[in-house]
Amino acid sequence: MSVFTRVTEAELTAWLSDYSLGQLLQLQGIASGIENTNYFVTTTNGRFVLTLFEKLTQHELPYYLNLMAHLARHGIPCPAPVANRSEQFLGVLNGKPASIVSRLSGKSLIQPSSTQCAAIGSMLGEMHLAGQSFGLSLANPRGAAWRAETAQQVGKFLSAPDAKLLASEIDFHRSHELSELPQGVIHADLFRDNVLFDENRVGGLIDFYFACNDALLYDVAITVNDWCMGGDGALDEARTRALLTAYHGVRPFTADEAELWPVALRVAALRFWISRLFDLHLPRPGEMIHAHDPEQFKRILQQHIASAGNAIWLE
Repeated sequence: MSVFTRVTEAELTAWLSDYSLGQLLQLQGIASGIENTNYFVTTTNGRFVLTLFEKLTQHELPYYLNLMAHLARHGIPCPAPVANRSEQFLGVLNGKPASIVSRLSGKSLIQPSSTQCAAIGSMLGEMHLAGQSFGLSLANPRGAAWRAETAQQVGKFLSAPDAKLLASEIDFHRSHELSELPQGVIHADLFRDNVLFDENRVGGLIDFYFACNDALLYDVAITVNDWCMGGDGALDEARTRALLTAYHGVRPFTADEAELWPVALRVAALRFWISRLFDLHLPRPGEMIHAHDPEQFKRILQQHIASAGNAIWLE
């Protein structure tokens, strides 16, 4: 973990006294993730995940927790927050905002098949539809302003060609926006490690702490850029078409979305190239992060630029 907050069984037992979750049986740290501290918790009433939030504040967290509760009520397999005896999803543990949610079954995939890409496409469409009735709204904190500001910060660490690519892509998206496309709640980080599969069935969507309101097509592009990518940074045609076709069967794409699909792929790649550059060159003080390689999303971005006029779309 990046910022690890230790929790003992005695501390958790005291904290759980404000919940109706039974007796603590097991507490196990989860050694993945770079944003929050997570533990698997087993009690006499079931299996849960405890999260201590290292960056997000008590003011910011209700959007995410209420969103997960809303989606779970609407049949989306996502962690359902557990309320305490005061009917609050959020508490404080060891000085950090903390919540406990249901633990879902399944495991993440490394090499998804076309069938599994279709399953995640369909589920993403279902999630977008369910999010339409969510009452809260949060503008994307990693939108255009964040991209421009963060690009300025990381640009000094780049080679001249990379700095030029970054600056030109920031300029491109200033005049090629997705703001007129259908908007709604998006996951914004639906990578393979944030989806649990039980064979070919989606068992759970997890880690909603980048969720926000933005163009739905942007969320599809983020997902495609991870689930359907080949090793050379180019999209796999079969997996891409499977995901898009399944999504379209749930929430049909508009003509404007079809036209701006190449733009969505590029801005989705740009967002993660920038964030990975930031994590590599400007980590927060005190963090021990295994930074993801920014080169991966630079290559993906370059491929999307090169194939912008021939982007893979529906079958």
